[in-house]
Amino acid sequence: MPQLLDTISSPADLRRLTYPQLDALSSEIRAFVVKAVSATGGHLGSNLGAVELTIALHRVFSSPDDILLWDTGHQAYVHKLLTGRQAGFTGLRQAGGLSGYPSRGESPHDWIENSHASTSLSYAHGLSVAMERAQRSDRRVVAVIGDGAMTGGMAYEALNNLGHSGQRAIIVFNDNGRSYAPTVSKLTDSVARLRLNPAYLRQRARLQKMVREVPVFGDHLAWGLEGAVAGLREMLEPPVFFEALGVRYSGPFDGHDLEGLERALRNAAEYDEGPIVVHVLTQKGRGYPPAEQDDEQRLHDTSVFDPETGPTHATGGPPSYTGAFSEAIIKEAETRPEVVAITAAMPGSTGLLPFGDRFPDRLIDVGIAEQHAVTAATGMAMGGLRPVVAIYSTFLTRAFDQCMFDAGLHAAPVVFAIDRAGITGENGASHHGVLDMVLLAKVPGMTVFAPSSYQELQQMLHDALDITDGPVAIRWPRTAAPVVPENEVGHGLSARLVRADDAARVCLVGVGKMLAAATVAAERLAADGIACTVWDPRVVQPLDPALVADAARHDLVVSIEDGLREGGVGSRLADEVATAAMVAGAARPPYVRVLGTPQRFLTQGTPAAILHDLGLDADGLEAEVRRLVGP
Repeated sequence: MPQLLDTISSPADLRRLTYPQLDALSSEIRAFVVKAVSATGGHLGSNLGAVELTIALHRVFSSPDDILLWDTGHQAYVHKLLTGRQAGFTGLRQAGGLSGYPSRGESPHDWIENSHASTSLSYAHGLSVAMERAQRSDRRVVAVIGDGAMTGGMAYEALNNLGHSGQRAIIVFNDNGRSYAPTVSKLTDSVARLRLNPAYLRQRARLQKMVREVPVFGDHLAWGLEGAVAGLREMLEPPVFFEALGVRYSGPFDGHDLEGLERALRNAAEYDEGPIVVHVLTQKGRGYPPAEQDDEQRLHDTSVFDPETGPTHATGGPPSYTGAFSEAIIKEAETRPEVVAITAAMPGSTGLLPFGDRFPDRLIDVGIAEQHAVTAATGMAMGGLRPVVAIYSTFLTRAFDQCMFDAGLHAAPVVFAIDRAGITGENGASHHGVLDMVLLAKVPGMTVFAPSSYQELQQMLHDALDITDGPVAIRWPRTAAPVVPENEVGHGLSARLVRADDAARVCLVGVGKMLAAATVAAERLAADGIACTVWDPRVVQPLDPALVADAARHDLVVSIEDGLREGGVGSRLADEVATAAMVAGAARPPYVRVLGTPQRFLTQGTPAAILHDLGLDADGLEAEVRRLVGP
């Protein structure tokens, strides 16, 4: 018997199905998503919860004429399935394959490349203004926000502007229990349905008009009517916040009741007096027992797994930098009661859950609010605490202004623990952490560490907490962390000489994880008679003068980093080496070749494959040195 999903090539195909058929289709979609994600890894829980909602959206609205905006973008797998991309799921998040987020290059149904949270309402405001100016009242703008994205400040800024401007936009708040969730009851559901019904709205407007026309007492009666309505709203409904901003509220609605969802969305589509919120309650991970039983994340994201048993929490794998941080912060907090940890809705993936178990009153989760996290941390530091902000590199860039003018300007001793730095892989352009070194090194008084091993990260956290005259950042990659003996661990702000040769005319400087590439390349080159000095800078801001002075005595210096080449560590090293050589009276400064990521958006793929393609591995470094040295 043919599967219903196989008959869906566009949203229009959904409109011929009955509700029993749609229920069957929902089950097929859940099974498909589990199977697809189990083979490639990806975001699972959010998509399992958004099945009926996505079907309802595509039955009520006509994409791409009606504009559907997904926030966060990782809840758009079902949207991709229903817009003709089923075959592409075999290459989900793989090099050259289907993106894990909406992608304008994949489909006209994808309006925004949205992989960072809390942005869709701002897009909606802008697009609604554009549609109004173009006199396209027939095109509806629909923003689907949720899965924690309503904890981000940018969403509230957009709500404020939407309400103030009165622009038409439909905001679907997909509340899956991982963000704000108001009390649900039959009574509030019934009142909400009534208030959204167009017939009710027309009757209420007619009644208000009639009351105001009553001689002498009309205005007083109208005020009384409005007061009664407002009092009922305060008593029965949770949406006072939205309506105070000028955004009409409806809901909450059962996000797995297709017929009810369609009725709510059709009513919202007819509302033409400004923005409206449709509050939908969904269950993250719905329909897949391993996800429903995951209390922490509902299998929010996962690597490859067996769909029959579900993902397992692997133990005994290679040591990770995140694991090193997780151990180190607990150790430091044991002897430093002033240490507190801050996360922006990611305590698990940043390694802070064990810290929270040990010190529950010292772990602060601010939600998807990176800007607030940094400034709040600055306030904590001003008050005598030692805040450690654990955050992904790609998300830290959202709070650069706060790093500069709050933490930096006030010389606040905030420690930034920056995970997923450098090339990260399958999540694509928006998630590569290639900007942190360029940006943070520009903050006056900022110290930036780049560990090359498990032990180095732990030593660096200890040293960072000893620095009290300004902010400190430690940035590390997602890849496995080498475990090294004690004699290969540096201390303080000093660089570490890894390979010395007085006769060497080539100096290799490997930043962080790239030290491994520099070491391997040096061994290969030495076998052909090309002697190399190798340095681990450890601290990339400020650079150790000993490293700079030693590099300046060579003929060729090659630096390699997994961050942006222009304005990165290597460019600063080149400047300082040239100055040092001039001061030392060298006949000519050494030639400094800087290797780093290019100034363009990098696609998805494994970190190793991407680095190889960019020449940022041992093979690429060796080849570049041979090219520069010559025969």
